[in-house]
Amino acid sequence: MENPTTETEAKQIQLNGEKKPKGGIITMPFIIANEAFEKVASYGLLPNMIMYLIRDYRFGVAKGTNVLFMWSAATNFTPLLGAFLSDSYLGRFLTIAIASLSSFLGMVLLWLTAMLPQVKPSPCDPTAAGNHCGSATASQLALLYSAFALISIGSGGIRPCSLAFGADQLDNKENPKNERVLESFFGWYYASSAVAVLIAFTGIVYIQEHLGWRIGFGVPAVLMLIAALLFVLAFPLYVRRNVSKSLFTGLAQVVVAAYVNRKLSLPNQQDSSITYYHMKDSELKAPSHKLRFLNKACLISNREEEIGSDGFALKPWRLCTTDKVEELKALIKVIPIWSTGIMMSINTSQSSFQLLQATSMDRRLSRHGSFQVPAGSFGMFTIIALAMWVVLYDRAVIPLASKIRGRPFRLSVKLRMGLGLFMSFLAMAISAMVETLRRKKALSQGYANNANAIVDISAMWLVPQYVLHGLAEALTAIGQTEFFYTEFPKSMSSIAASLFGLGMAVASLLASVILNAVNELTSRNGEDSWVSDNINKGHYNYYYWLLAIMSFINVIYYMICSWSYGPLVDQVRNGRVNGVREEEELLDIVGKGFEKEDLRDVVKTN
Repeated sequence: MENPTTETEAKQIQLNGEKKPKGGIITMPFIIANEAFEKVASYGLLPNMIMYLIRDYRFGVAKGTNVLFMWSAATNFTPLLGAFLSDSYLGRFLTIAIASLSSFLGMVLLWLTAMLPQVKPSPCDPTAAGNHCGSATASQLALLYSAFALISIGSGGIRPCSLAFGADQLDNKENPKNERVLESFFGWYYASSAVAVLIAFTGIVYIQEHLGWRIGFGVPAVLMLIAALLFVLAFPLYVRRNVSKSLFTGLAQVVVAAYVNRKLSLPNQQDSSITYYHMKDSELKAPSHKLRFLNKACLISNREEEIGSDGFALKPWRLCTTDKVEELKALIKVIPIWSTGIMMSINTSQSSFQLLQATSMDRRLSRHGSFQVPAGSFGMFTIIALAMWVVLYDRAVIPLASKIRGRPFRLSVKLRMGLGLFMSFLAMAISAMVETLRRKKALSQGYANNANAIVDISAMWLVPQYVLHGLAEALTAIGQTEFFYTEFPKSMSSIAASLFGLGMAVASLLASVILNAVNELTSRNGEDSWVSDNINKGHYNYYYWLLAIMSFINVIYYMICSWSYGPLVDQVRNGRVNGVREEEELLDIVGKGFEKEDLRDVVKTN
């Protein structure tokens, strides 16, 4: 039968010319620019923010750092909400557009705190008794915190959606080079993100230190405005996918269904394919035997009442597929290893204290030079170390090791995560030793009561700890993301991308708890707190040693979790169930006890 719309479409083409397809390479500059400018703007605000809170809002070091911990936690939690709203209700374009507006408004509010004297505490009065300095009022703090909240909401909408939205524009199944196109896009996307963060840590920080807060906060606001306008103006060019049910909803349905069906009895293994609900094309006819209480979520008690004629469950909150059950099991299974990355994120979140250290040290590149590295720019050494490791590992380490050994060589993802956690421990130990040296110098030079004095010690002593933090992130952060992607079913890729960010959010909250506890316990009986406002009277080195000890315990905890997890999916599929040779030779943290794992369950789960 002839398509009834063919004649109409032909006439339309004759009148208007052939309709151009949407999406494609032409949309990439708008999407990548939006993400890059957002990163330049938001990351550029963070390094020096502790100094702004201390100098302009009269915050103490502990209070200011806690505020930044909360801001960081919110910024890392909101992407989960953004991903949910994007997938279920708003769609990616609308989510990014609203988020860009939110980020811009937040940066404008922050800029206003620098422009308008009445919205922050008045300057100290040197004529008043005790050189009185007023503290921020509730309304002034409300404006500041509103700016932080709007920026976090913006990040929560842009960061989880930009990558997927860009892939939507290029993903063409009919293109034989589709995979290569997507691979190229992912490479350019992450490269632009790295460049954006470097510009934030150097250019924006330099502007703030040399031109002041008014211009230093104004430039990110202008960049965010440009990013939002570029993205919205390209609206007619975009491919926009329809929203669908969120994966989070499916996982919640499993929990509810398992609870509702908790009184049902599980069948014998022989009858499992008949009594468990699964789709016709599913390879999982029955759930695995791990976490068996969740199996009741897909247990059929009355087929006529629970399954429609089309094969779909009539009440999805009472009956779920075996695939959904196994997805939740896979998520639960990785939680212990996921939790080991939280300690590393706690360590990397201590940037406020490192900034205060750098501010009190000689930041010249040489004794006779005049150029000083901005204190907030030392974080660039972390980014540089991370980028260099990624490049060298792929282009030098792997080829050289394979040549020496005479066979293909790679560091397994478990080993990389473990090495990264050990690097994080070393970073905190070196941080403690450097701070001990800096404090000793400060006291010997008579600066005990002068926290603003420049101690005669080079700030380049801080570089090794920043480099180690970068290597830790390159090994553990990238390793965890790869681990989640390989262990989860393809349908859970969005959760795999969100888990590390969730860990960073939890880390910020725990870092605040640790800081408050240390400040409270060490300032009793009139003693100076370890994290005193006066860096020379405090004992930041003790605080670093505490984090180093916790990091070392975390390495041991990771070994236990790695051993308990058993073999990875790739190892099972390749028949490598007795461990990985490279792991045994380099670090004996995995590859033992795998014979105890029920391999059949692992295959079914994944």
